Amino acid sequence: MAARRRWSRLVVPRLLLLALVTPAAAADSDYRRFFGEYVGEAVSGDSGRVETRDIWAKIGPASKGFTVSWLMNIHRVSGKEKHVEYLMTFLPTKRDNVYSAAMALDAFGNAVPLDPMKGDPYVWARIQGQSLTLYALTVTEHGGYDLQVFDRKLVPGGMELKYSRVVDGQAQRAITGRLKKTR
Repeated sequence: MAARRRWSRLVVPRLLLLALVTPAAAADSDYRRFFGEYVGEAVSGDSGRVETRDIWAKIGPASKGFTVSWLMNIHRVSGKEKHVEYLMTFLPTKRDNVYSAAMALDAFGNAVPLDPMKGDPYVWARIQGQSLTLYALTVTEHGGYDLQVFDRKLVPGGMELKYSRVVDGQAQRAITGRLKKTR
């Protein structure tokens, strides 16, 4: 009986403390407010050419984090159309409101980020205020960088989108749009 009391006096408070400082527990509540399905349009106005994009996006739960998926139909000035799909899972890190993309599996079947030194993008997400921002960093063939930023800001009835791409310090593209929450 004395051993049981000593165990609960020593171990239970440590277990409670561990639960309080676990990153998943700390970050868990913040991303749920972005959950839903969104539909809308975005516009790119580079070099005097205006291209539109029809966008469908969904942010939802994953086993230890959340997923972001989106489909785009890009309507080019030339009349051609391009269809693009993305699906990414994000897991909590030891930093509050910073999430690592789990885009590959290691030898043990654990989800891990891709390797930017192999030409793959390193992707992470951050929640700050009403914005969920995804970053995709690629090390270019010559050792420079290509950074894409996808910012999704919650607004009444949906979200605003801002996309930018910077290669070696030079702005390449900016896209803005608005999506309506459908679910």
